Amino acid sequence: MNRTPDSLRPLPVRISSAPEDLARLSPLLESARSAVGDVPALLELAKSAGGAAPKPGEGRTALLWEILASVTAVDVAAGRAIEPHLDAAAILAQAAGHAVLEGGDCPDFGGVHFDGAWGVFAAEAAGLRLEAKPVDGCFELHGSKPWCSLASQLDHAVVTAHLADGGRAAFAVDLHAPGVAFADPEWTSRGLTEIPSSTVHFEAVTAVPLGDAGWYYRRPGFAWGGMGVAACWLGGAVAVARGFRDSLAKAADGGREPDQLALAHLGEIDRTLTALTGYLARTAARIDAGELSGPGAWREALRVRGHVAPAVERIQALVSQNLGPAPLAFDPVYGKRMADLSLYIRQHHGMRDDAQLGALTLKGDLPW
Repeated sequence: MNRTPDSLRPLPVRISSAPEDLARLSPLLESARSAVGDVPALLELAKSAGGAAPKPGEGRTALLWEILASVTAVDVAAGRAIEPHLDAAAILAQAAGHAVLEGGDCPDFGGVHFDGAWGVFAAEAAGLRLEAKPVDGCFELHGSKPWCSLASQLDHAVVTAHLADGGRAAFAVDLHAPGVAFADPEWTSRGLTEIPSSTVHFEAVTAVPLGDAGWYYRRPGFAWGGMGVAACWLGGAVAVARGFRDSLAKAADGGREPDQLALAHLGEIDRTLTALTGYLARTAARIDAGELSGPGAWREALRVRGHVAPAVERIQALVSQNLGPAPLAFDPVYGKRMADLSLYIRQHHGMRDDAQLGALTLKGDLPW
């Protein structure tokens, strides 16, 4: 009996939710499949996901991560498009009730309507600096911000900027406002070709403060968002693994049974993904229980990301070694997925993140 391979069906990625909850993701995943390669459609997908997805720490964190992982399993670029939009929604919600920078007549973030498509721009780069200056009781942004994905096609963004006293703060900004200019992305990557990142220039652009100095980084949501990115990476790895299993099954149907090495690699992939989903399920439950709402949240985020990132690379390596060059050369879905995921996973900083975790471990309580 012929059946559609799992790697070609928009199946959800389960972390801990009940099957009936995951079944409700089908329309979103079908939309993700239809939107592949179409940036306006991807941004519409992000807005649809923003209206349906729970926010981290509100009792359904695992479902949020399942949405991120499941969309990324359909198409890595789709996951890369919706993740910052959902993160921005969470940031605005988390800012409610928090003290903000003194700004006199500056409107509070409640005046920022969460419509359109949002990004989150918090990266830094040598030679580029974005500063927030108080002007007429509010704040204006001056300077440049690097690594702003899809900026010219977004409506709003949460951006971080330097303050005069040396600190940094987060602001909501209208990307259609006068004074905003977008540099040519000059994006030559073969991965995430539809999600170019470029520099955005700000010249006296009014910005609404979100929290006070340092709030953006102090809040536990900063760590929760970092784990959400890891959920996207996991989704990409699940798609690679599903494709590998389907290729072995197709070969077996044609009379070529997988050898012991291929089976061993599939077994390793199975236990790796099972361990990762279990870890994320436990971590999501801890977030919802309030156990990761303090200084230890970022330490746990480093652990999660540090487990997921090398596991994803290991899965990619095993599959690539087994399948050889043919799918990279002739299968556009496989080739795109591998290239997209290889670039996306580079948001993890490898041993530098482990060094940061080591420093926190040296100064903190031991969990083992």
